[in-house]
Amino acid sequence: MFLFILFLGAFFLPKTDSLQCYECSLDAYGKCNDKIAECPSQKSQCLASRVVAYYGENEIPQMEVKACAMPEDCIEGSINLGKIKSVQMTSCCTTKLCNNKFPDYKSTPNGKKCFSCEGEDCTQTVNCQGEENHCMKLTANAAGVSATMKGCASNLMCSDKIASMLSMYSGVKFSCCQGDYCNSAVSASPTLLLLLVPLFFLALFC
Repeated sequence: MFLFILFLGAFFLPKTDSLQCYECSLDAYGKCNDKIAECPSQKSQCLASRVVAYYGENEIPQMEVKACAMPEDCIEGSINLGKIKSVQMTSCCTTKLCNNKFPDYKSTPNGKKCFSCEGEDCTQTVNCQGEENHCMKLTANAAGVSATMKGCASNLMCSDKIASMLSMYSGVKFSCCQGDYCNSAVSASPTLLLLLVPLFFLALFC
C-alpha cells in the first residue's frame, strides 16, 4: 500500500518546466533574430554572448549568439594587442527568456603592462585591461618570413584549448607568461602581421 501511494504521488506531482531561452546567431546581414527554445537539460542556463574586435576606437562585431548553454559554456576572455583587440563577452542567467540583451564591454586598465608590436617595433607598451593578467606572444613563419604579435591576454586565451587550436595552423606558436614585460621584445614583419591577425582571431573564437 505504501509503495502504491508513493507511486501515485510521484505520478501526479507537477512536472518541472524546462527553461526557455532566446536562441539566435548573427546572420549574413548582421542581425540576430530571436526565437524561443526549450532547453534540453535541467542544468541549462540562458546564454547571450558577443565577440567584438576593436581596431583603434572602431568596434567591429564578429559573432553574436543567444542559446541554451551549460554553465561551463559561460566564459569570457580578451586579447589586447594595443591598437587591435578582440573580446568575448558572455552573460548567463537562469530565468525564463532572461538572455534578451547582449552584454556590453566595459573595462579599465588593471596596472599590468606588456610589450606590443607596432610595425617592426615590438618595444611598445600596452596597458592590460580587466581580466587580462598574462602577457602573450604569437609567432608564425611563412615563405621564410617570421612575424610576431604581442600583447595582453586573459586566462581563457592562455588555456591549453586555445594553444591546441592554434597548433593546427602550421608554424604558429602561442605562449603566455605572467609578470610585466615578460613577453620580451623582438622585431616583427608588419606585412605578415596583418595577415595573421584575422587568422588568429578565427582560431581563437571558432
